[in-house]
Amino acid sequence: MTESWSIRLCERRDVNELLFIEQSQFPEPWTKGMLLDEITNTEARRYTVAVQDKKVVGYLGVMFVLDELHINTVGTLPGFEGRGIASSLMDEALRDAAHRGITRATLEVATSNTRAQRLYYRYGFKPVGVRKNYYERTKEDALVLWADLAPET
Repeated sequence: MTESWSIRLCERRDVNELLFIEQSQFPEPWTKGMLLDEITNTEARRYTVAVQDKKVVGYLGVMFVLDELHINTVGTLPGFEGRGIASSLMDEALRDAAHRGITRATLEVATSNTRAQRLYYRYGFKPVGVRKNYYERTKEDALVLWADLAPET
């Protein structure tokens, strides 16, 4: 059976599903207020969701800083990991970035999150540093990754 999902811009009505994914996947989940602030700040942020059978199964949030893209968060609904949802969201976000003329991207990822690191490495991200004790609750370090993005063709 082939799974399919569609990707669309995130809307306020999606916030509870995003909150559930955050709380299920991350030791320091964003709050509902934080997520609403991010979703509604369409000047400097862009959040997309992957939807399957009317259910949000993943999301990705980015921030634009000058001519750079900062990947804020990527999450997949528990039980839907490893199906290509995060890759689909990354593909769509990087196409949008190229369309905007953005040539560099960055993010932070927990040093223990090897699954996410593998995803980012496939997109050309490379470690350039470490932020010590980046995550408040766990005191875990974060890798700082950067990538040069392909121009729009």
